[in-house]
Amino acid sequence: MIRNRKHLAVITAFLILLTASCGFKRKKYEDPISKQTQQPDKILFDKAINDIEHGRYEVARLTLNTLINTYDSSEYLAKAKLAVADSWFREGGAHGLAQAEAEYKDFELFYPTMPEAAESQYKICNIHYIEMEKPDRDPNNALRAEQECRQLITQYPNSKFVPEAEQKLREIQEVLAEAEYDAGHYYHEKGSNAAAANRFETLVEEYPLYSRADLALWEQADSYSRMGPRFRQKEGDALAKIVRDYPLSPLAEQAKRKLQSLELPVPEADPKAVARMKYDKENYQRPGLFHRATAFLGGKPDVSRAAKTGEPTMENPKPTIPASVPVQAQAAGVNEVTVAPVTDPAALDKLPDARTNPPASSTPSNGAKETRAASSSDATPAAASNPAPDAKDSPSDSKSKKKKKKNDKKNTTSTTQPDK
Repeated sequence: MIRNRKHLAVITAFLILLTASCGFKRKKYEDPISKQTQQPDKILFDKAINDIEHGRYEVARLTLNTLINTYDSSEYLAKAKLAVADSWFREGGAHGLAQAEAEYKDFELFYPTMPEAAESQYKICNIHYIEMEKPDRDPNNALRAEQECRQLITQYPNSKFVPEAEQKLREIQEVLAEAEYDAGHYYHEKGSNAAAANRFETLVEEYPLYSRADLALWEQADSYSRMGPRFRQKEGDALAKIVRDYPLSPLAEQAKRKLQSLELPVPEADPKAVARMKYDKENYQRPGLFHRATAFLGGKPDVSRAAKTGEPTMENPKPTIPASVPVQAQAAGVNEVTVAPVTDPAALDKLPDARTNPPASSTPSNGAKETRAASSSDATPAAASNPAPDAKDSPSDSKSKKKKKKNDKKNTTSTTQPDK
């Protein structure tokens, strides 16, 4: 009897684990409405939420669309629109996530002041974060995720989702910075020192929280050292940045010794940088053995080394020019072109029109004037041998004269004919 009870308990526990692992466990909806009422719109909403929780997404969307189209003044209208987007998000897949993003965008457009608008923007950021791939693959989803997370932080700064969005933004920028580092390291190994130094410089300026920014600065300094003594100061700037902004790096002591050999000043470590690197080191969670062994099989990037604190970059990268490219001096009198609105209604009457002044390039040079004068002097004898007709003998006048002579001749012929 006891043995049978033990077997029964083991079988029951096995069935419970099997049911949980197969996905039959109910996943509750995040934004329920606890108000108990028998109104028809509330009944439809509760039925749709129950279908979403049990994975019946198509049935739930049909019920929610019935609510939206039938009860256009319902208090559950906004919640119903958000639930439609959530059903697509839970369904997943490329098609489902694309539909979810469109629905979330519509919700923000129709209900921009509701608290759920920030949640919609956060889920849009999360959609592209889920689809983000490794640094050596297509960066489109990473760039879109970066853009959407920035929009959440700037558009809804007081939202409860801002801290999570900031951490996601750090992880996204870790992936983008890793792609830039791979490109710069390739140029460095290949011997394209100017291209490598330019890549590393842009990387550190745009993504200072990158986990291997110190290594990028070290390779940047090495690239400048290979380019000759003319770039000695730039090499020292990169080494000084390691000592100042990444003081806990294992390369900091080597950078100090290198600066001393170059006879350049060694800066002091930034206390904020020390605190930030200590916090990241204390909160670092190394992936498990199974994850590290199978990471190459999946397409998801490893963001375990992303920074846990610090302000992420909120501006788009700006194009830079390699240090080996000479900078052209600005021409005298040439300024940047600016555009400003005209506030004076009489500006067109007072100020001269630029179109009436011919550009300086269209004015012939001295050589062109001499050539034109020489050609006119060469043509003088020919003009003298064939004098031009008078103004009265222009082509139009000669044509009218011929017509007049023809008419006179016709009239004369008609008057000289004898009568029949």
